[in-house]
Amino acid sequence: MISVSLVYNRKKVSGNTASIEVRITHARKSSYISTGVRVRKSEWRNGLIVNRPDSYELNDRLNHIVSNIQRIANEYIESGRALDVVAIKKKAWNMQTDDEQLEVYEWMQKQIPMLNLAPKTKNRYMILYDRIVEFGMFKTWDDVNADNLYEFDAWLHQRQSQDGRGMISDAGVYNYHKCFKALLNRAMRIGVIDANPYNRLRGEFKRGDQESFEYLTEDEMKAFEALRPVPGTVAAKARDLFVFQMYTGLSYSDAQAFNIRNYKLVDGRWRYNGKRIKTGVPYVSELLPPVIDVLERNGWKVPKIENGFYNKILKVLGMAAGIQTRFHSHLARHTFATWVLSKHVDIQNVAKMLGQKDIKTTQRYAKVLAESVHDDFERLGSQFDVSDTK
Repeated sequence: MISVSLVYNRKKVSGNTASIEVRITHARKSSYISTGVRVRKSEWRNGLIVNRPDSYELNDRLNHIVSNIQRIANEYIESGRALDVVAIKKKAWNMQTDDEQLEVYEWMQKQIPMLNLAPKTKNRYMILYDRIVEFGMFKTWDDVNADNLYEFDAWLHQRQSQDGRGMISDAGVYNYHKCFKALLNRAMRIGVIDANPYNRLRGEFKRGDQESFEYLTEDEMKAFEALRPVPGTVAAKARDLFVFQMYTGLSYSDAQAFNIRNYKLVDGRWRYNGKRIKTGVPYVSELLPPVIDVLERNGWKVPKIENGFYNKILKVLGMAAGIQTRFHSHLARHTFATWVLSKHVDIQNVAKMLGQKDIKTTQRYAKVLAESVHDDFERLGSQFDVSDTK
């Protein structure tokens, strides 16, 4: 029999965080594969990552790694071949020989956990690491060159997205390049490489179309607000958290950090000038009546829900409200932006509400609204008989 399991801090190292590894055991012989995930001792319990806002994503990633290794092991069993733990390990990581250097993989494994980034952002770098390993052409630093970057770009464009919804978008591919370029800049600063090949390719990898996004119409906002899940349930908490975000424009991380003590009651209005957790950009917040209603129902606190689980519950609530739009936590922020712009709030003020430093980021909401207006005109025009206008 072969067993595949997760092991935390196998080497009993001291420090703030330790590595999670996959252990493959057969005939009393074990081999280990690093997952690239490092967590604190308090964040590891009964084989699962807990007490982190990104725990769902990380557990899903670990489960994917274990399932992949188990699948390879099953292929050995079904083919009648003798089980070889070392061979399974090699195949799982796209290795060819024991002597082969894996400088880039090993460097990324060590550097990514040390990045001073928000957990969700750091997880993007871990996903990049998975893609780099899967691509398999950046094993040594000599492999990190312009030709292979072009190959990586083409490979990303042909790869299915993680949720199986189709190919990775241009914007998604660009974000992989953005993260990889940042890591290579780090490698250059500390003397690992002499030059970053991305610097020779300025403008080659386009950002892609990031203007399109989903948001709720005002009717859909009211339909969602009308939901009344059983009080105290996670569905009720998710409903209230989304309404809170929808009428404050706060991101998930900023909403989870909400504290009423930061707000001042001025002329009957709760107001706060703060800074966004992720970017540090200042923003202006004021609590509107739907937000007050949520807070009063929850003891003047915002419901705490792990982001991955929150997104799952939102999808169910969206269906219950009869809304076709795909729900996720950031949908509330998009909805707030388009809603306040539709109420003729000055775009400069909307940028301050959202904590967006670059007005161009806010302008994309206005562009989407303009497109919506043109669609409405088209529907109105279709009601007329063309012959009547001649």
